Amino acid sequence: MSRALSLRRSLLHLHHHRTKPLSPTTPPPPKPIQNPFAPLYPTRKFCTSPTPIPSTNSEFRKYIGYTALVIFCGAATYYSFPFPGNAKHKKAQLFRYAPLPEDLHTVSNWSGTHEVQTRNFYQPENIEQLEKLVKENNEKKARIRPVGSGLSPNGIGLARSGMVNLALMDKVLEVDKEKKRVRVEAGIRVQELVDGIKEYGLTLQNFASIREQQIGGIVQVGAHGTGARLPPIDEQVVSMKLVTPAKGTIEISKEKDPELFYLARVGLGGLGVVAEVTLQCVERQELVEHTFISNMKDIKKNHKKLLSENKHVKYLHIPYTDAVVVVTCNPISKWKGPPKYKPKYTTNEALQHVRDLYKESLETYRIAAAKSSDDNEPDINELSFTELRDKLLALDPLSKDHVVKINRAEAEFWAKSEGYRVGWSDEILGFDCGGQQWVSENCFPAGTLAKPSLKDLEFIEKLKQLIEKEEIPAPSPIEQRWTARSQSSMSPASSSAEDDIFSWVGIIMYLPTTDARQRKEITEEFFHYRRLTQAELWDKYSAYEHWAKIEVPKDKDVLAALQERLRRRFPVDAYNKARKELDPNRILSNNMLEKLFPLSETN
Repeated sequence: MSRALSLRRSLLHLHHHRTKPLSPTTPPPPKPIQNPFAPLYPTRKFCTSPTPIPSTNSEFRKYIGYTALVIFCGAATYYSFPFPGNAKHKKAQLFRYAPLPEDLHTVSNWSGTHEVQTRNFYQPENIEQLEKLVKENNEKKARIRPVGSGLSPNGIGLARSGMVNLALMDKVLEVDKEKKRVRVEAGIRVQELVDGIKEYGLTLQNFASIREQQIGGIVQVGAHGTGARLPPIDEQVVSMKLVTPAKGTIEISKEKDPELFYLARVGLGGLGVVAEVTLQCVERQELVEHTFISNMKDIKKNHKKLLSENKHVKYLHIPYTDAVVVVTCNPISKWKGPPKYKPKYTTNEALQHVRDLYKESLETYRIAAAKSSDDNEPDINELSFTELRDKLLALDPLSKDHVVKINRAEAEFWAKSEGYRVGWSDEILGFDCGGQQWVSENCFPAGTLAKPSLKDLEFIEKLKQLIEKEEIPAPSPIEQRWTARSQSSMSPASSSAEDDIFSWVGIIMYLPTTDARQRKEITEEFFHYRRLTQAELWDKYSAYEHWAKIEVPKDKDVLAALQERLRRRFPVDAYNKARKELDPNRILSNNMLEKLFPLSETN
């Protein structure tokens, strides 16, 4: 069978060779022969003079001769270019790329916006294996960048030279029910941790939007939830165990080397591989989530009350509308119990306007027939709101008028989705972020809880004005959340003032298609959107991007300006000094860290 397959390869080769145009010196081709391979070789018949009909024996000999020639050519090709003994013979296909080597790993972030290929991807199963791995690679000066679940929009953990992932180090090591503390391996995912400690009546103080992050990663990038009285997640860290290239395994806390502890809590994976984390937890509790729609005028009147009276609160602003979706979460009252509320609309009724817009848009873009004939197309009535939004955006993601219609449909959906929901905090505090996307999120000071500056609302008003002025096809939502300050010096919410609060605002553009050209166009439009926001708002409001969402500029001057800007906000010299002491060969670094925090001899 292998010879037969190789023969087909030689035939394809011959086919390409024989279809080349003949040069003037080429002798005239032989007369066409009606043989089994005739369809592969279309030739022009000669008809200048009648040709005598050949005899049966002569015709038979010609068949035998050409068949022998083809077999001989195939055999010669096969033995001239032999396959290795362990080759997997497959039918040749035109215009196919060669398969990647088996030891080459392709690693991308969740949104598919950043991707690397590497031959060095390590997953140690325990701290001893991790220590050995770090030591050996440090001796070889070979990079092994720590990478978590790959959920960061900017791919901060990716490195082509090599990566180490702690997904197999995912155990709950110790639970102190009295102190409400838990010690875990850093590769454990948030949901696994929560499930592992709920039998002790404990949970995390706050959550980000999703539950798939590894604890080491969510801490190192300074991730956050929402609630003006609650700090970012790094503040829950009581102590950490770092495996460093230069000093081996060290344990740090506010009692043991506090300066390094507060620097390394949001260490961006550059000071050591976080192997173990001890977290301060809280009692597990049920929350009541209240979702309602408001407008900016009413929000301004009630903003201070909303921030101070709710344990968790966030706003979802919808561009090209005055709608503001408010989501609050609070513990269930021991005396009142959960609220008794009957929603005005069912889920189907709330979604119907969005479904109607999708059907209408299919007709507008003249693809309804193709969709109806596609067996793989899901039933529109089975799609969630975010799935419907992705499908709507995919039709024309960069049309401002189309996006405005979608945003207005979203505002109506939320107006019909007002109501209450009861559940445990790890169930309630999540958020369906939608499909793949580009995100830029900034953090900036918003006064204190006792005296909010209202700069957070002013920021949103200026942002929406900018969107409308520049006619940016900005989808919904613009998500706005709040946290208390962090004592971690590299946190965007870092502050020495205990009562400071910070607002976090995220802008977004979805990538609802796999079409490379369309994704490229969306990417270009998003970065235009981001540049306008940066120019108009960042310096004015002292806004700095989330470490998992900052993007490295390609332009040298823009990069230099970003480096200088980071120096004004963060202790870059102290961070680089710690990098040189703990990782002198930079094996934990990657291109992003080298660009944002360039090391020099004076650091």
